[in-house]
Amino acid sequence: QVQLVESGGGLAQAGGSLRLSCVASGRPSSIYAMGWFRQTPGREREFVASSSTSGIQTYYGDSVKGRFIISRDNAKNTVYLQMNSLKAEDTAVYYCAAMRDDNDGAYTVGYEYWGQGTQVTVSS
Repeated sequence: QVQLVESGGGLAQAGGSLRLSCVASGRPSSIYAMGWFRQTPGREREFVASSSTSGIQTYYGDSVKGRFIISRDNAKNTVYLQMNSLKAEDTAVYYCAAMRDDNDGAYTVGYEYWGQGTQVTVSS
């Protein structure tokens, strides 16, 4: 089992940037496909981005494509979400997620493990 802890959330201005981090502990992160999701009150959790175990395969939700970048450093058991050109509609709680994977795929569903979330607020 893996434990996930997010950090890096906070307040940013529209057009600005933030970088989120997610540290995995308990098992090596290199065996997990990783993803970022977000949720606002009253709405379903939304897929943001995912990375394969190697980091070679990545996938993005349409609303963040071209603005956000997911990356990972398996030596540090950490996955990152670089968020650029932020918009007010990016305001949400952001969650890191992991799933055991042997196929080096990037996924939008099927995650087994979740962090507690970190709040991102973008002011317009």
